[in-house]
Parts: sequence; C-alpha cells; structure tokens
Amino acid sequence: MELLMVTCLLALFYGLSCLHKIILRMRDQACYLLAYECYMPTDDMMISTDSCVKIVTRNKNLGLEEFRFLLKTIVNSGIGEETYCPKNIIEGREDDATLVDELLEMEEVIFDTLDKLFAKFSAISPSQIDILVVNVSMFSPAPSLTSRIVNRYKMREDIKTFNLSGMGCSASLIAIDVVKNLFKSYKNVNAIVVSTESISPHWYCGKEKSMMLTNCLFRSGGCSMLFTNNRDLKHQAKLKLNHLVRIHTGSSDEAYNCCIQVEDESGYKGFRLTKYLVKAASQGFTMNLQVLLPKVLPLREILRYLVVSKLKSAKSQKLKADERVGLNLKTGIEHFCIHPGGRAVIDGIGKSLGLSDYDVEPSRMALHRFGNTSAAGFWYALGYMEAKKRLKKGNKILMSGFGAGFKCNNIVWEVLKDLDDANVWKDCIDSYPPNTLVNPFMEKYSWIDDEILNFVRFDFSLLAT
Repeated sequence: MELLMVTCLLALFYGLSCLHKIILRMRDQACYLLAYECYMPTDDMMISTDSCVKIVTRNKNLGLEEFRFLLKTIVNSGIGEETYCPKNIIEGREDDATLVDELLEMEEVIFDTLDKLFAKFSAISPSQIDILVVNVSMFSPAPSLTSRIVNRYKMREDIKTFNLSGMGCSASLIAIDVVKNLFKSYKNVNAIVVSTESISPHWYCGKEKSMMLTNCLFRSGGCSMLFTNNRDLKHQAKLKLNHLVRIHTGSSDEAYNCCIQVEDESGYKGFRLTKYLVKAASQGFTMNLQVLLPKVLPLREILRYLVVSKLKSAKSQKLKADERVGLNLKTGIEHFCIHPGGRAVIDGIGKSLGLSDYDVEPSRMALHRFGNTSAAGFWYALGYMEAKKRLKKGNKILMSGFGAGFKCNNIVWEVLKDLDDANVWKDCIDSYPPNTLVNPFMEKYSWIDDEILNFVRFDFSLLAT
C-alpha cells in the first residue's frame, strides 16, 4: 500500500512538474509589440493629380484607350492627392532607374524609421537587438539589406538576420511569424522587423492594362517594428500577438498566376494582375477564417451560428444572399485592420465580414493618404486607429492581408493599454475622414472621355508640359 501511495505521489509530482514547465514555456513564447514607426516621405516626393498625369503621359506607348483606362482606375482607386513616390520617377527617370536609386530609396525608408524607432523606445539600443527580419519583395542586393542595417547600427556579431523577398503585400505578417517562431527557442530577446517595398525600378512602362494597375496603386512607404518576449517589458508594450494563421494556395495554377511579375510582349517588366485575383483572395480568406475564428470568437457565438444555420437550412435549401446566416465577428474582435491595397479589396472584405463604414475607415483613410504601401500598409491603418484614440486596453484587432503566391495571412492582436500616439498622422489626423474621397482627376480630365477624340489624333505630350 505504501509503495502504491509513493508511486502515485511521484506520478502526481511528475505531472505537476511537466505542467509547470509547459506553462513557463508558454509564458516565454509571448510576442509583444513595443513600438512601431511608419515612414513619412518628404514633400518633394509627393504626387498630386497633376503630377500623376505628367508621369503617365510620359509613357509614349499609351494611346487614347489606355489613357482612358488609367483615368478610370485612378478615379476609382481610393487614393488621394498627397501620396508619395520615389524621386527618380518624379524626376522623369522611371524607365532608367539605377542601383543607386534603389539603394537610396531603401536606405531613406529603413534608416529614417529605425532612427525614430530607437529614439522613441530608448530603453532598447541597437546593440540589444537579437533578431532582425527585413521584408522587401522586389529588391535583394548583396550585401543584404539586413547586413546594411547591422553595419549602420553596429549590431552584435551573434544577431540572427533574415531577408524575405517575393512575399507580396502581406510580407510583414510573415516576418512577424518568423519572429514569433524564433521566440519559442530564445528567451528574453528583442527583435526588429522592417517592412517596405522597392518602387523606383519597377514602374511599368508598357501598355498592357492588367500590368498598368500597379502604377496607379503602389506608393512609397515603410515601417519598422520592435518586438520582445521579455515579460518584464510587457507593461511598456502596445500589443500582444494572440493568434496568427497563414494560408498558401500556390498549388493552384490559377491562384499562383493571378499576381505575378512578368514581361509583356514588348519586353517591359511589370506585375500582371488577373481577374482570378478576386476569387483567389476569397478562397484563401475563407480557408484562413475557418482556422482562425474558432480561436477568437466566444463559444456562444459559434453555437448561435450553428443553431440558426441548422434551423434556416431546414426551412429552405436555398437562401437569398441577404438571408444567409453569418458569424458576428464583432463578438470577439473590436477593430479591423484590412490591408489598404485598393478600394475594391477593402470594400469586398468589409462586405463579406458584415463591417460598417466605421470599421473599414482606417484602411480607407490609409489608402487615401498614403496609397498602397505594400507590406507596410497595415501599420498606416493601425496608426490611424491609434491617432483617433480608438484602441483601448483589452480590445482585439484583426489584421488581414494577401500576397502573391497566393497567400492569405491573418493576425489577431490584443491591446495592452489605451493608445493615443498620433505618429505619422499627427499633421493631418484632424482633417480625416475628409468630406469626400472622390479623386479630382475625373473633374479635371473628364474631357478625355469625349467621343470626338476617337476620330482625331491627340498628342498626350501636351498634358505633360
């Protein structure tokens, strides 16, 4: 009997010991966002409607039909009058960018945001960074961009560095996943993630419509983020990463080819966006939510959905679109940070999730003010929420984005304290949202749609003067 009791006590002690180790391991695997800094370009990089017209009309390959297409795209893009593009494009060298242009573009974004990030969170110096992840999809020089950062800030020899390329607009979420997984192996470490995109050498100079869209949408931007798994710094953190789900549908040929870098028939390099992009995004998003939502929504909402769906399906095999039963995401998530890739993407996701104009406002305003800044776009939208003082302690934020390949990535953050930093929005937040998001391009250049121009030869170079 005594032997049995001793055996049971030992087994109990062993079980409690294992449980204790698991709990400690989970505590060490936490991922906290301490600070982030978005890039604010200088005024000499700003492009308005008029300057955009001058850039477009420099392309001698465009005819009346292509110009009309660009007019319609720009008007419906949701982009405003104060976005930014690289200096070589403004200077008229979009078809002749040099390596120096590319490096200067990257260094301006990366070093500016990192300088401000270290100044903002001075408790951690560059020598205290253990992990560095940089994601730039379209540019991968040697030495790498991470090496340039290590050299500039004289970081330690044992720092773990990673360069991510070709990951598309959701690359910053992938970079955070890299950090999250490294945090499982290293205790009390700090990590930097830098997200930006190379625009200067990738302006499309051809006339294929499916490849002209990127010129209308993509703009200069970037963001640097500071993370830690040190629980002693939790009280200084802004956000805690609760869930991260990644979906990759690249095994489908249609999904793989719907967003791809190619050369057109004339040899001009650019990004082709096909009509299948919408379907690929919808499929990837649905698959992702099927994994994510059971983790973030309360049990009562899931049970309600199952019961109501069962009752309605019993009454009718076919339900109208407005009668279909959907999950109420707002029972588990307060804020929605949709990647500001374009108005159609924001409106489409907003409609599918049953979101209000208030919910999608941060993404719409980020697109309007800064354009599609690729992987950095999430952080301009998050900055808008913070500048508007929307983020309160305990709130949950859903970040949703897509990337070439085709990828769909979602992150759920928990707000750890009330946030009110105006950040990159400090000079304009009081003017947002504006009374209208209508682009003045149509008002100034609507004459391009006049049918009489179909019968005359028009010299577009006159617009560029």
